[in-house]
Amino acid sequence: MFRTTTNGELTLSNLNEEVTLSGWVQTIRDKGFMIWIDLRDRYGITQLVFDEDRSSKELFEQAKKLGREFVIQVKGTVIERASKNPKIPTGEVEILVKELTVLNESLLPPFTIEDQTDGGEELRMKYRYLDIRRNPVKEKLIFRHKMAQKVRNYLSEKDFIEVETPVLIKSTPEGARDFVVPSRMNPGQFYALPQSPQTFKQLLMVAGMDRYFQIVKCFRDEDLRADRQPEFTQIDCEMSFVEQEDVLEIFEGLAKHLLKDITGKNFDQFPRMTYDDAMKTYGNDKPDIRFGMQFVELNELVKGKDFKIFDDADLVVGINVEGCADYTRKQIDGLIDWVKRPQVGASGMVWVKYQNDGILTSSVNKFYNEEDLQKIAEKFNAKPGDLMLVMSGETNKVRTQLSALRMELGNQLGLRKGDEFAPLWVIDFPLLEWDEETGRYHAMHHPFTSPKPEDIELLSTDPGKARANAYDMVLNGNEIGGGSVRIYNKELQSTMFDLLGFSKEEAEAQFGFLMNAFKYGAPPHAGLAFGFDRFVAILDGNEVIRDYIAFPKNNSGRDVMIDAPSPIHQDQLDELELKLNLK
Repeated sequence: MFRTTTNGELTLSNLNEEVTLSGWVQTIRDKGFMIWIDLRDRYGITQLVFDEDRSSKELFEQAKKLGREFVIQVKGTVIERASKNPKIPTGEVEILVKELTVLNESLLPPFTIEDQTDGGEELRMKYRYLDIRRNPVKEKLIFRHKMAQKVRNYLSEKDFIEVETPVLIKSTPEGARDFVVPSRMNPGQFYALPQSPQTFKQLLMVAGMDRYFQIVKCFRDEDLRADRQPEFTQIDCEMSFVEQEDVLEIFEGLAKHLLKDITGKNFDQFPRMTYDDAMKTYGNDKPDIRFGMQFVELNELVKGKDFKIFDDADLVVGINVEGCADYTRKQIDGLIDWVKRPQVGASGMVWVKYQNDGILTSSVNKFYNEEDLQKIAEKFNAKPGDLMLVMSGETNKVRTQLSALRMELGNQLGLRKGDEFAPLWVIDFPLLEWDEETGRYHAMHHPFTSPKPEDIELLSTDPGKARANAYDMVLNGNEIGGGSVRIYNKELQSTMFDLLGFSKEEAEAQFGFLMNAFKYGAPPHAGLAFGFDRFVAILDGNEVIRDYIAFPKNNSGRDVMIDAPSPIHQDQLDELELKLNLK
């Protein structure tokens, strides 16, 4: 056999045992008369020792020829280390090697296989199979595995059944762009890769499966923003004969179960916040409530003072940055430059300092006297030592800009701590949003989301005011899960398609199979999907998802390791009856 034990488990209790180990050469320390080698596998590191007195000359010479990342097998005796290493579980013992077999040699790796490596991100992605050997990446993948197992166990105990749904499906026009797959057997026709198993899980409810889940790969061909992947994993769930409260209870329970496993703490009922309140108080629908800086609206205090920037704005709004009145002009100018970046798009920012001596001063002293500034400070509940930052403009735009600034300050001030968790539900989203460009409504969630029962009448009078029976779970400023109560009545679903601008023919062509299923007794049903990659990263105190995916794509959607996407041979194009028109 290649090994009798792994490299992470031998201790003093194994003294004098004869063992066989296999793994990769991590480091070599050659003192001339003695050689120490750290042997690594997935489980840990064990120190090997060769010396001129106790090892045969042939074995000693063989050890001298080893290189980093060689794959070797050794047989030897467990002995006590003279110089112990308390940082590793095997640090009290070493192996006096009697036999050495080189299973495979290795080129010198392009970066060091160590926790603190010298390899840049693009280089490590190109050699991802080497990067995974490093503890930080390996441990993240093991953490992901453990979370997946806990999810499966929790949902199985709640009577959910894991069902696989198709990967080659029908393209639909809603949502992000589909990845499409040409069909050789059906020339000119295409499958799509699923953005989610939405319609299939609804069909499973019609089929009577009652409680379904799946840890499933999904795909979106969208322009990639920071830390987005074209393929991602969801915990996809659906339940029958439930209302919103039932869904929130089950999946809040799942999140509490995972959070307790990570932190050892019990979490109280998650707070709930309406979409309107989230936008008004934090400027986005996924607020990080680990810290304050809630928005304060100032229109009634600052307008009519001949400061045109405020007078012409739809909304004047600000945040109070506690304890930062000592910011220098350079620091404040740095924040102003930050909000002026194209990614944020603000034209500027006003500041008000409540200095420790009680004096109020601002960047707009010309327009606002001490009494005005005092009223502003009272509105913020500010105290000496605080810094107030104010922005203005079109309502939705300025809220987005101030929200970005709030999150940046949260990072700069160390308020967004990876080992602190603040979950909440955001509820009562708008059902529809108007798109000026297309001149029609789009579904805020998806076309199968039910309106709030009390808002159904608005669909015929004022659709834009209808609220969705939808909910998002937010954790530390990230949406980690979202779902809704579904439409299960075919007449209401037809109304929704009409509002979204589908003709009867288009609705039938795209979703006829679902509408037809509704004719055969669809139960009331609702569901939710967690973004598993991001959920796992946040639970591990991170927000970057890439290291929690074994083989991720880069920011351009490319796999630099296998060089994909790539051209295909003309013979394949001919078989598919496709012609490329590349300009």
